[in-house]
Amino acid sequence: MLTNEMTELLKIKYPIIQAPMAGGVTTSKLVAEVSNAGGLGMIGAGYMTPNQIREQIREIKQLTSKPFGINLFVPNDFNWTESEVKLANQLLEPIREQLHILQGDTLEIPTSNHVYEIFNEQIKVVIEEQVAVCSFTFGIPSKEVITELKRNAIFLIGTATTVEEAVEVEKSGMDMVVVQGSEAGGHRGNFISQSQESLVGLMSLIPQVVDHVSIPVIAAGGIMDGRGLMASLCLGAKGVQMGTAFLTCIESGAHKVYKEAIMHAKEDQIVLTRAFSGKWARGIKNKFITEMEKHEDLLPDFPVQNTLTQPIRKASSSQNNADYISLWSGQSPRLAKNQTVKNLLDTIITEAKKINNNI
Repeated sequence: MLTNEMTELLKIKYPIIQAPMAGGVTTSKLVAEVSNAGGLGMIGAGYMTPNQIREQIREIKQLTSKPFGINLFVPNDFNWTESEVKLANQLLEPIREQLHILQGDTLEIPTSNHVYEIFNEQIKVVIEEQVAVCSFTFGIPSKEVITELKRNAIFLIGTATTVEEAVEVEKSGMDMVVVQGSEAGGHRGNFISQSQESLVGLMSLIPQVVDHVSIPVIAAGGIMDGRGLMASLCLGAKGVQMGTAFLTCIESGAHKVYKEAIMHAKEDQIVLTRAFSGKWARGIKNKFITEMEKHEDLLPDFPVQNTLTQPIRKASSSQNNADYISLWSGQSPRLAKNQTVKNLLDTIITEAKKINNNI
């Protein structure tokens, strides 16, 4: 069961992808170690500049000869008003003062055009550096982008949160689809359904998607061990994508306060919020989420709110203060461990084989 169409197409030993967590978690060491241990390491490049992407790709190539991939955010049109931003800043000001942040005029609010320009530059780097796999979140890129990537023999993976989205991913020409259950940590990849309508549990989502697409399905959301892997395979997925399990690994770039928060969290502390970024995301409820809860509907959309809270998250992190960091996590934090990537993968595979032998 552990060798199938997915492992053959991606040229990996085990049907396990390390989720591409943006924001500094996917260090070169983490990505390379996952690939070296038989999975597929992924760079979470959503917030990275084209130059940063190029540097990291080259760094990883020094650490592994195995395939690895990269994930990009598909840009979407967005608008914001001065009054929206002004109100958000007023709500954030007491927190800035508490963290001793000098506001000044340093925050540059992004525009749709700028975001599209960066995305096109990112694509260029992925092609030039010949990355084996490229996955996408928050939508489907244009036909032109998909055609260009396929022309350069880059394997493409889309992200979906409903059957309808998975069907669209297949129609676009992607080679595989990650189906993200509502258990998934951080931002989920919905792009047709609104966030609240796309909150389908993974174990319900997998078989329904499998029945409606012919490309391999990769399961994501709350999977932490061999039991989650085998359950996903039994329901028709060809493999899994795991985020939180890798986030607490030694090689991960997550702040130690962040890692500790996950390892001490309980499943009922994991909530959905749009307070940090303006887009619904799942993480550990902390002081910031609690304080902003009643104002969530007033906050500007992603990526505007994400830009406004960036100095708060950065300052909170540098002060070792978990109160104002976005502590993204899937719904299975009790299963998280602080261990090496190799140990995590070895344990998953041992568990999976044991279960397989007993079926």
